[in-house]
Amino acid sequence: MAWKLSPAETAFRDEVRDFLTRELTPELRVAGRRCSGIFNDYEDGIRWHRILARRGWSAPKWPVEHGGTDWSPMQHYIFASELAAADAPRVAPMGTGMVAPVIIAFGTEAQKRAWLPGIRSGDDYWCQGYSEPQSGSDLASLQCKAVRDGEHYVINGTKIWTTHAQYANKMFCLVRTTSGGKAQQGISFLCFDFQTPGITVRPIISISGDHELNQVFFDDVRVPADSLLGEENQGWTVAKYLLQHERGGAWTPMLRERLRRLRAAAVAAFARQAQAASDMALRLAEIECATDAVEATELLQLRAQARGEPPGIRPSMGKVLGSELRQRITELAVEIAGPQAAIDVPMADCEAGELPLPEEAVFAMSAYLNDRAASIYAGTNEVQRNIIAAHLLAH
Repeated sequence: MAWKLSPAETAFRDEVRDFLTRELTPELRVAGRRCSGIFNDYEDGIRWHRILARRGWSAPKWPVEHGGTDWSPMQHYIFASELAAADAPRVAPMGTGMVAPVIIAFGTEAQKRAWLPGIRSGDDYWCQGYSEPQSGSDLASLQCKAVRDGEHYVINGTKIWTTHAQYANKMFCLVRTTSGGKAQQGISFLCFDFQTPGITVRPIISISGDHELNQVFFDDVRVPADSLLGEENQGWTVAKYLLQHERGGAWTPMLRERLRRLRAAAVAAFARQAQAASDMALRLAEIECATDAVEATELLQLRAQARGEPPGIRPSMGKVLGSELRQRITELAVEIAGPQAAIDVPMADCEAGELPLPEEAVFAMSAYLNDRAASIYAGTNEVQRNIIAAHLLAH
């Protein structure tokens, strides 16, 4: 970190480290280290989530009355840094980090009681119904419809790029409840059981070979009227609030941990190539400087958050800087791995523990291919730059 910790913060860091030493098994550390996606697959991610839940740390950013920790912004940052340094599995954010904040902000007391405990414990696993085949970055053009029929909404349409829908038992979904007027008008936000009849999930296998994504089809799916979060036709306000949380968070802990492993891989790969080792050391140093810059930006955000200031364009800035630096790191990982990055190691060999190649080489290509989407998801970086420019030009 680019700052000194206070005695209280040092004590908190030691508490987190002690917890990780006791609870983070070697198997979970391997799973965290070998994760090439945004977060771990369901089995490892939910197992770690439930361990955190037993400690009361599965939803640290929530208000205390709903199970949060009341940590300072710096404590949250320390926690994220220690998890990354220990190779803890990355937990799916759709429940705790995305839909929960909007339930807390816009939900009724009955909705909070119905949905928050299952998110916190890990009993419920949520997926996000936002993008559609012709409505990705232009999300407001979505056409998946929900028609009110007595005490139900009837949903027809499709959603795409639905991460981990194959594991989910809950969904939060943007639907069009009326047409006419501006595209942002007439959109509503629904939360409902994902096992409801009429829902079909079809897998999408990504270029990296991962099954993270899916297309979801709705055929006369009836969900209770109390699935509506906030007011009918005012879902765009809820959606924008959620996107701030999806884009927020600290990038530096994950970037530093990836950079640490990359250095070790470079030392091993270029042990007998002095010039190549020197050139790569310089490029890694440039990445470290860029990471320091991202960390400085995040530190300013932490200070503003501690003062109670609204996030403004900071989530958009962090998303652009963090995602593009993440891509640069995976590009270097493929270069370091060299021809070994192109060797396809069977998943059975990976799960068996012993690998025929260096670990970083085995997962370099899948991480590289997966991270091509980092500048697209959560709002493309081009859109984020427009948001930043509009804000700066207005001030």
